[in-house]
Amino acid sequence: DGNMDDAVDWLRKKGLSTAAKKSGRIASEGLVAIAVNDNKAAAIELNSETDFLAKNEQFQKLAIGSAQAALACGSDDIEEIKQVKCPESGKTVGETIAEAIGVIGENMNLRRAVVIDGDIIVPYIHNAAGENIGKIAVLVALKTEGDVKKAKDFGKQVAMHIAAIKPEALKIEDLDPSVVERERKVLTEQARASGKSEAVIEKMIDGRIRKFYAEVVLLEQAFVMDGKTPVKQALKDAEKEIGGATEIVSYVRLTLGEGVEKKEEDFAAEVAKVAGGN
Repeated sequence: DGNMDDAVDWLRKKGLSTAAKKSGRIASEGLVAIAVNDNKAAAIELNSETDFLAKNEQFQKLAIGSAQAALACGSDDIEEIKQVKCPESGKTVGETIAEAIGVIGENMNLRRAVVIDGDIIVPYIHNAAGENIGKIAVLVALKTEGDVKKAKDFGKQVAMHIAAIKPEALKIEDLDPSVVERERKVLTEQARASGKSEAVIEKMIDGRIRKFYAEVVLLEQAFVMDGKTPVKQALKDAEKEIGGATEIVSYVRLTLGEGVEKKEEDFAAEVAKVAGGN
């Protein structure tokens, strides 16, 4: 009836309705994004149905805005992040995502978020699609008594290592005890199959557990920069250049689509179906 306000409301409602209809569709593509502010940072994963959407400017802005919202509220609770208002539009993150689904026509899902803090935060994006967005996001928290810039330079190398090697824990004591116990049981059964004595088996298991730690624990892993020096030794060596005691406090690594069941589709058949072919 020529009423612009009513028209906008109708379009918004239509968008929300479309979002509800598409919510059951698998969304395993998209982007990870980061936002950093002094000694705090956030990383989020915003999923879409297709990889094409990750190149869409509106979707990219939505991913960055979601990371900024997570940083603003300082929470990894998705529902809490969705209630944060976007400065540009005045709408909440949840409303903005729902409306984008209605406009673009793909299901989208703000799947997870992580917030990290520390004296120094070093961000890194692997397979970047733009500034602070890509396929793998890494955040490293450090503290140092030496030169901050040099500590950040080392932190960048550590972040690249984490992106490449994918450690499961920072320190040995951070590993899930059930994971270690399961590994020990498997190694024990393998060693006993050799028919050696229990004393020899115990030594074999201890050696294999150390090897296991070197595979999954960041500080025990061979530093990717030279492929042989353990990260903990590389950190000690870096302290000489940094000029003071330095510690890796924590880290975050988000990989796009990690843990999401992807639907296998025949793209040619899908195109033929849309075009009305057989």
